[in-house]
Formats: sequence, structure tokens, C-alpha cells
Amino acid sequence: MLRRLLVLSVLIATPALARDALGTFGQWAAFRDPRAPRCYAIAMAAPSTLKREFQPFATVAWWPRQQVRGQVHFRLSRQVRPGAPITLSIGGQRMVLVGGGADAWAADKRGDAAILAAMRSARDMTVQARDGTGRGFTNTYALEGAATAMDAAALGCAQLR
Repeated sequence: MLRRLLVLSVLIATPALARDALGTFGQWAAFRDPRAPRCYAIAMAAPSTLKREFQPFATVAWWPRQQVRGQVHFRLSRQVRPGAPITLSIGGQRMVLVGGGADAWAADKRGDAAILAAMRSARDMTVQARDGTGRGFTNTYALEGAATAMDAAALGCAQLR
């Protein structure tokens, strides 16, 4: 767990002093960056022995100035083959994501809302895609603590403008 948190802190990038840790909740953590301003919940994907080009992570972000609330983003472990579908499986639901390179998002605000609702009641979620060579890959996330981290991030940005 400590190793995961250390890697997670590296993912947050610089300047480290600009971010306030709002807490760690299960496999998730929440942060506030008053300079941006933004707040987000973040988790790393479960470890894998398979090839990874990037350290995969999932975020749920709030950007008060842009009036963005609960935007879901995935950094995938590999570059996605152009035109290949990206699918999120969560709580018995399958949702198509949009993206390119090594990033994926919900298609719109309704998609974000559906993902957040499913995250609150599921145990895990999995993103599936095909890499540039056509090989399938998955990134799996434990959702223990996700709801609390999302709530902490939302509250952390409630007063930011």
C-alpha cells in the first residue's frame, strides 16, 4: 500500500506544494490544487505482470472555474490502436469511452454521471482496449474508498472559484 501511495504521489506531478492532500480512502486518494483551481480523486490500476507503456490511473475531477463536476479520466497502460473501442465494465454495465493515445473519458456529462453512480455501488471496474499491435489489454481498479474520495474532492472544491 505504501508503495502504491508513493507512486501515486509521483503521478500527481509538480509543483507538489501546490496540492493539498484531502485524504486517503481505501485504494483512492483525494487532492485539492487551489492554484488551478481543481480537486480530484485518484487511484492506480491493480498491478499487472503484463507489458505496460504507462502507469495506468483513474481520476474523477472537479474544475470550479470551468463548471466541470465529476469528470472521469483514465490514463491507460498502453497506447490505444486508432479507432479501437475503449470499454469500461463496472457493476454489470458496459460503457463505451472516448479517447486516443493512452487516455480515455466518458463521452459527455451524462456518461460521467453514469460512471460515478456505478462506481458508488460496485467493487471494481475494468477498462478494456486494443493496443497499437492489436493485442487486447485491461486495467482494473478496486473501488474501495472511491465514493469517499470523490466526496472529499467535491467538498474540497466547493469553496474554490
